[in-house]
Amino acid sequence: METLKTLTLTALIAAAPALAMANVSLGDKLGTDEAAIRSAMEAQGYVVEEIEFEDGEIEVELVKDGVETELVLNLTDGVVTAIEMEEEDDD
Repeated sequence: METLKTLTLTALIAAAPALAMANVSLGDKLGTDEAAIRSAMEAQGYVVEEIEFEDGEIEVELVKDGVETELVLNLTDGVVTAIEMEEEDDD
């Protein structure tokens, strides 16, 4: 039992940096228009690079602390349905 507690704690510590950077989560409601989405994300410290309305969804490209994030929102209610994060290349 003690080993399981230690492994769980170790996993949480290892994942903490990634979790700390993800200020937006699946299921969050950000809005359905560009102004609402931009306002919500900029309030969390993100730089909004692009917002596209296509194929029945909203795609939002963001950057924060050198991490690029792409969100997919439901066009009808503005709920986050997908999140993809990757480190920016400094090339």
